[in-house]
Amino acid sequence: MSLFTFAPSRGPRWPLALQAALGIGVPIAVMALLGQPALGYIAASGAFTVLYLGSAPTVDRARALPLIAAGLMLSAVLGVLVAESPWLVSAGVIVVAVASAGLAFGFRLGPPGPLFFVLVFGLSAHVVAASDVSPLVYVTALAAGCAFSYAVALTPLLSARARAKTARRLNALLPGPALDAGSRVLLLRVAIVAVVGVLLGLVIDPARTYWIVGSAVAVIGDAAARGAAFQRGLHRMLGTVVGAGVYAALALLHPSGLRLALLLAALQFLIELVVVRHYALALVFITPLVLLLTGAATGEIGAMDVAGERIVDTLVGAVLGAASGLLHPRVMPESR
Repeated sequence: MSLFTFAPSRGPRWPLALQAALGIGVPIAVMALLGQPALGYIAASGAFTVLYLGSAPTVDRARALPLIAAGLMLSAVLGVLVAESPWLVSAGVIVVAVASAGLAFGFRLGPPGPLFFVLVFGLSAHVVAASDVSPLVYVTALAAGCAFSYAVALTPLLSARARAKTARRLNALLPGPALDAGSRVLLLRVAIVAVVGVLLGLVIDPARTYWIVGSAVAVIGDAAARGAAFQRGLHRMLGTVVGAGVYAALALLHPSGLRLALLLAALQFLIELVVVRHYALALVFITPLVLLLTGAATGEIGAMDVAGERIVDTLVGAVLGAASGLLHPRVMPESR
């Protein structure tokens, strides 16, 4: 994956991109019109549900995505339960990272793997601790967002052609549990970066450990190879630095309500179009999206110090994730 070339296209991405854009944009727009924008920002995180199994037929996704939503909800519940204790949040980051990685690799979940379970845990703890949103309201809003995104993901079933496909059994769609040699090394890498990332986060800022670990987990991905680890690390570092600059420019506009809904939907659409072809370019859009969404949920949107913190956290996590690639034997294939 070169910084100067795009990977080959794996088929049309716009249907998944449109679903993800609707999943994040509609809840914000609707709740803004109802005078409860904060709930819309939380519900928008439910859009992570549709990012999984994007290449599978809709009849298969109909069976599997509820499991993804359940995993995201469990991560959120754990996050809000420990939100008041930075030490428990840090310990929870390790637990969620290792557990979600074990399940993702063991059942061949595929991209984006354990990443969003870690981020939802950390975001949930951060938002509940930094705002006046109660844990119950937070979990309810996120559940509504997951349910809406699931409904959006099923809209292709309105077509008789989509409904005519025969759905695979879950154990065929998500075979496992089983960890091959590559998966075991990937799981070990996640465990190491989770522990080391949390320890580094406790020195930098305990409230930011989830972002460091999330950045490292994103770099690890699901490619069992040294080269992939270093390339993704480079892409993540450069993409995030540029993305932070994009965030700074957008934050000066102080977007809110419908404008923010349209902006985040556009960013999410662009992310899904390019993420499988050029990771660094995707990070240019991912970084401002997450910073704007988190800032809106906590009332910190437009804070330039937050952008600076995220650059530091991502650089630390990306270096950590890339360095963990040394655990792979040189002869291991590029992908499973």
